Amino acid sequence: MSTSVLRSSDAWWVLTPTGAARVPTSATTTAELLADRPAIVAAATSSDTVPVGDLALVSPVTAPCRVVAQMTNFVSHVRDTNGNPATVPLTFFRKASGSISGPFADVVRPGHVTLLDYEVEIGLVFGREMPVGTTVTADNLVDYVAGLVVTNDISARDVQLPKTQFYEAKSYPTFTPVGPVLVLLDADELRRFTDLRLKLWVNGELRQNMTAADMIYHPVQALQALTRFQRVDAGDLLLTGTPVGTALSAPPKPVEIIASLLPPAVKWKMFFKGQARNPKYLKDGDVVEAAIATDDGAIDLGRQRTVVRYAQ
Repeated sequence: MSTSVLRSSDAWWVLTPTGAARVPTSATTTAELLADRPAIVAAATSSDTVPVGDLALVSPVTAPCRVVAQMTNFVSHVRDTNGNPATVPLTFFRKASGSISGPFADVVRPGHVTLLDYEVEIGLVFGREMPVGTTVTADNLVDYVAGLVVTNDISARDVQLPKTQFYEAKSYPTFTPVGPVLVLLDADELRRFTDLRLKLWVNGELRQNMTAADMIYHPVQALQALTRFQRVDAGDLLLTGTPVGTALSAPPKPVEIIASLLPPAVKWKMFFKGQARNPKYLKDGDVVEAAIATDDGAIDLGRQRTVVRYAQ
C-alpha cells in the first residue's frame, strides 16, 4: 500500500486520513529518510496530526542529488515534432539539482530567456544505490525505485535549440518543480505505472493529458540502459519524459524541408520569429498546475501549482 511523504523546511511528514503526521527522524536528505523506514511506518499509523494546509511544503527530493532525464520518450510527443517513434533512441540528459524547487514555489524566468516552456513528467526516486552493471528487471524494479513524484521540466527553448544541448536550458534555478508528495509504492502498485495519467494546465486550460502507456521506453528499459554507464544513488531523481501538448511544436513538413536548406543563423532567426507568435509559451503571472494519478485515484502523486515570474 502506498505511503505519501511530505516535506516542510524543518520536518518530514506522512499523509494520513486525518492529516499530516510528523516523521520521528533525524533525516535531513531524501536518501536518509528512505533509509529510516521504521520512522515512516510509525508516522503512517500515528493519530497525532496537523492539517496539511498548515504546512509550507517544499520539494520532497532534496538537493544535491543526480537529476537525470529521458528525452522525447512519448509517442505523441515524438509525432508532434515530426519524428518516427519506431526510430527514436533511448537517450538521457542531465539537469543541475540546483534547479529543484518546491511544488508551490514561483518559476523564475531569467531575463535573457524569451521562450519558456513546460513539461509534466513522472519522476522516479531511487531508494538504494545502483552501481554501474546493476541488473534491473520487472521483478526487482521495486527494490530500486522507492517512489514517484510529479515533476515539471521547465525549459528555455531559445537557449536549448540553437546550442543543441539541454543542460543549461533546463538547469536554471526553479526549473524543476517537484512534489507535492513522494509516493512510496509496493510492487503491485509500481506495476500500474502505465495507468498513471499526466495532466498539466496553464491558467486553467488543459494543455497536456496522457497516460504513461504512451511511453516508448518504460522504467525497466530506461534503468537497464542507464546503469550501463551511470551510477545511481538513493535520493537521485529520473524524469521519464513528457507527452504531447508543450508549447514547442515542429513546423509543417514543407517549411521544415525548406528551412533545412538555409544557413543555421537564418534558419534559427526564422524559427524563433515564428515561435515568438506562439501564445502557449509561459508569460509573467501564468499559473501552471501539474497532476499525476491513476484514473481510479488508487495512486495519486498530488497536484502542484506554480506561478511564473519574470526576473527583474
